[in-house]
Amino acid sequence: MAQRLVLVVEDDPAIRRGLADALGFGGYKVIERGDGPGGLEAALGAALDLVVLDVLLPGKDGFAVLAELRRLRPTLPVILVTAKGAEDDRVHGLKLGADDYVVKPFSAREVLARVEAVLRRSAERPGDVRVLQFAGRRVDLDRREVLLPSGATRQLSDREAEILRYLAGNRRRAVSREELLRCVWGLDPRGIQTRAVDMHVARLREKLGDDPEQARVILTVRNRGYMLGADRQP
Repeated sequence: MAQRLVLVVEDDPAIRRGLADALGFGGYKVIERGDGPGGLEAALGAALDLVVLDVLLPGKDGFAVLAELRRLRPTLPVILVTAKGAEDDRVHGLKLGADDYVVKPFSAREVLARVEAVLRRSAERPGDVRVLQFAGRRVDLDRREVLLPSGATRQLSDREAEILRYLAGNRRRAVSREELLRCVWGLDPRGIQTRAVDMHVARLREKLGDDPEQARVILTVRNRGYMLGADRQP
């Protein structure tokens, strides 16, 4: 397997070196940058697998870099590095599209565990999926349109389309409600009690003509979450 390439963008030389050493120890190849503009240039110019991005950077802060990456490279995984206690930064970063975050001070084991988890989730990024065909239905995610076996069409909301896109991009496993909240809604699911995911899935099934008692398109995997049915064809 080819060595994974990770970009570390951190202005503190000691922290940057620590991150690079931890990743190198874990078998990753590392590029280092110490400011926002340099980090963005490297992220757009290299065939990266992941970016570890500090929030407080000279020239262009991490949020601005993240926003540009989500616009220009929407499928590139990004882990934010934030200060201890900076909950607002973490929430804002997740809403901008960060895949996860690491809080200073951190251990090498934590960094590697988070990198590995994000890369597993991002093996097939949902942004690459545009059209789905399953159980006689065709879904155009760009147009937010469902063509049913009867020939009828139905429109999806942006959120409904993104749920389908994410499930399709992670088609070989069940996706938990917590992961959907984090990666589709952009929310930190810890401490949140909400039925938003289940309600959106119920509406999706209705629009897809998918009987929840005998679902063929969006399956419920007990104690794990949701996944697309086995007969779908991306």
